[in-house]
Amino acid sequence: MTTNKPTVIIYTDGACKGNPGTGGWGVVLRSGNKEKLLKGGEKNTTNNRMEMTAVIEALKALKSPCLIELFTDSQYVNRGVNEWLQNWKKSNWRTASKAPVKNVDLWVILDQLIITHEIRWHWVKGHSGDLGNELADQLANEGALEASWS
Repeated sequence: MTTNKPTVIIYTDGACKGNPGTGGWGVVLRSGNKEKLLKGGEKNTTNNRMEMTAVIEALKALKSPCLIELFTDSQYVNRGVNEWLQNWKKSNWRTASKAPVKNVDLWVILDQLIITHEIRWHWVKGHSGDLGNELADQLANEGALEASWS
């Protein structure tokens, strides 16, 4: 990784009350001594969509290309980006079994956003005491609660 870009640490999480159901996403962005917290939610969504939306919203919040350490407790997002994405694109957004890729609308957006940055992806076990992940989880649950009120 090069060093002329700002370094940002990102924690993301998604939550869903029912699957599908009302969901929320949460993001913690840290750079130097600055911290920014983001959250949101939707009705009638899935946990995987909220996990992806958290990453998308985190990357959209960055104003310039960055060096990113991105932490997620979603195996779906982590494996999707690191293992499946390139083959899905080569296969016209089809899985190895030739089925259409689920959440392709979000995968296309995420694919465009990740090329702007240098990202190291980290999977963390959810609800295991990682403070950044716990805060992102809290924000995701707040986002889901707020979405249920609207």
